[in-house]
Amino acid sequence: MTIDLRRADGDRPYLTPTVLSVQAIVFLGLTVLVWNRWQPLVARDESVAQWAYDVSASRPWLVDTLDVIAVLTNNWAAGIVLAVVAALLWWRGERLLAGWTVLSGAVVIGGNYLVKLLVQRERPVWDSPLHEIGGWSFPSGHAAGAGVVFTVLGLLTIVTTGRGLRRRLLLTLWITLAVLVMADRVLLGVHHVSDVVAGVAFGGFVPLLLWHVLVRGKGRLPTEWAVLTGSGRRRAAVVLNPAKVGDVEEFKAKVRQVGAQHGWDEPRWFETSVEDPGYGQTRAALEADVDMIIAAGGDGTVRAVCETAARSGVAVGVLPHGTGNLLARNLDIPVNTRDALDVVFAGQDRAIDLATFSSDNGTETSFLVMAGLGMDAMIMTGVNEDLKKRVGYLAYFVSGVKAITFPRTKVEITIDDQEPQRFRARTVVVGNVGFLQAGIPLLPDAEIDDGLLDVVVVAPKRFIGWLSIVARVITRRKTNDERLHRMCGRRVHVRAEKSVPMQLDGDPAGEGQEITAEVHPGVVLVRVPATLPPAS
Repeated sequence: MTIDLRRADGDRPYLTPTVLSVQAIVFLGLTVLVWNRWQPLVARDESVAQWAYDVSASRPWLVDTLDVIAVLTNNWAAGIVLAVVAALLWWRGERLLAGWTVLSGAVVIGGNYLVKLLVQRERPVWDSPLHEIGGWSFPSGHAAGAGVVFTVLGLLTIVTTGRGLRRRLLLTLWITLAVLVMADRVLLGVHHVSDVVAGVAFGGFVPLLLWHVLVRGKGRLPTEWAVLTGSGRRRAAVVLNPAKVGDVEEFKAKVRQVGAQHGWDEPRWFETSVEDPGYGQTRAALEADVDMIIAAGGDGTVRAVCETAARSGVAVGVLPHGTGNLLARNLDIPVNTRDALDVVFAGQDRAIDLATFSSDNGTETSFLVMAGLGMDAMIMTGVNEDLKKRVGYLAYFVSGVKAITFPRTKVEITIDDQEPQRFRARTVVVGNVGFLQAGIPLLPDAEIDDGLLDVVVVAPKRFIGWLSIVARVITRRKTNDERLHRMCGRRVHVRAEKSVPMQLDGDPAGEGQEITAEVHPGVVLVRVPATLPPAS
């Protein structure tokens, strides 16, 4: 988990001041109105409080649930959560963030108590209270604690995750939990709506303001030499697959915007075609003497660009737009285009291996990720393209279910100059990387820059054998047996007893009986996330 404070800056500089202004207006406005006992607000609060009381009073199970939530979200609980977060940040060397977390909690909890003393608002009064509690009502301490805790967690989520589904899900969770705490206080009949709204506004305002004052702009930057590529003139070419990037003009505008932010000139543009998936376009880009070639498309486009740019000394930036995007995932390149652009224009170069591939069906090419024959190739061949467009890589799972009965085939595998080994395999995969989608470690020892190819032979006799294989893969057990066997070397030759389907980087490669793969260490430069200096 990398903490990059620059992620919180975002593309909309007005967003933080706007949120702070709204929070301040809500909190100060409600404070003034409640302090002066403004009758319309008082009447509205009492009406909602009565409705909430009626809802809860007739449902004892709900009251019991609300009591549990109240205990779990009081100020003591909020303080413990913030203390644990601060301790973890301090242990990681993030002293600034740890101090910000502690200060945010102290100011909110202490400040909330002082406002209570100033306003001195009575709690709702009931003949049969659902929950006994003392003290003043405005603003709600539980809501203020929820505001500070979930704002802290929200900001930490942003600086530890890239844009995408995971970040959105986590932020949605924090917001939902804050709303739950607010609802709990009203349904228990111990707070008015204005109490909880003011509390959560105050609890969110303080850590966000302190972030803006203390943390913003303090992000660690890689050294200038680390992110330099090519001649340093910052001239780029983009080889894009128009079928993958969607709206081409919108895509170009986004590339221009981020490139300009990092000081790069207007890129040169090259579009792939059915006849040429990127080879000729990359050669044209190299002839234009650019410092970097950006590959925007699926694994096929990326493979074509990297193969052509190999040994040129020109770095390749990867903007993944495919279904698998396995190269990007194995290099920690974000699959979100905006985040990937930051890596392209402000990342650092990494030399990776390229593998050449030849088969007896006449195929002569290369691969960066994985090649294989047997069941895995059958999956690639059988995937429904329309389904893949709708559900992404889950379409491969559907195809995999259909291909699971692919018969075992006799294969002979020769690694370098060793004696051939014989298996009855359902599939053989030769990998330059180790991880499949969702982080599945098919070849856990594989590294893209170790000068080796890793091989896995999958050979269950019957369905029950697949369960053992899945367990071993997920737990990363490295022992070999007749169901799952791994090996590695610089050159791999596989010969099957009959013609079987083959695949390259997830694309079908016809059928054949023999394949030969050989690794070429460090011949391709790829832009990867820059290494940040240690926290101080």
